[in-house]
Formats: sequence, C-alpha cells, structure tokens
Amino acid sequence: MNAAKERFGKADLNHVFADASNVIVAKGKKTLVFDMKKDPPSAADFAKAVLGPSGNLRAPAIRSGKTWLVGFHEEAYGEYFG
Repeated sequence: MNAAKERFGKADLNHVFADASNVIVAKGKKTLVFDMKKDPPSAADFAKAVLGPSGNLRAPAIRSGKTWLVGFHEEAYGEYFG
C-alpha cells in the first residue's frame, strides 16, 4: 500500500488493521502499544492515535507480519527492527 497514492481514513481502519496483533503508535516522545487481540482499544481511542490532523492514517505506517508501526519513533524502530 502506498499512502501517497491511497488515503486511509477512519472508515478504513477496521479493514486496514483487520489482521493486526499489535499496533505501536509513536506520539511525540512516547509510544502507545495496542494489543489488538487480547485488549482491543475502543474505536474512538484507536482512531485518535493512528489518524493525523488531516483525518488520514499517520505516516509512516509500516506493517511487519501482524505488527504495525505508525508514526516515527527512532527507539521503537530500533527495538523492533534491531
């Protein structure tokens, strides 16, 4: 998927993250970790975390297996990708 060519808004979140186990969201200097299988977040909380001010999925959004990394956080990328 290429977010530069295709936009994903609130209505698309269930489809985009349907098979996700974990979603790690960078928010400033901290990260939020959502366990989508054991403790799924409310739709409103999840949308607030992963959507930017434009109402579209924040960038970068990277899927690796069943884990998503949304937004950029150097430490989180280093922990996940080594």
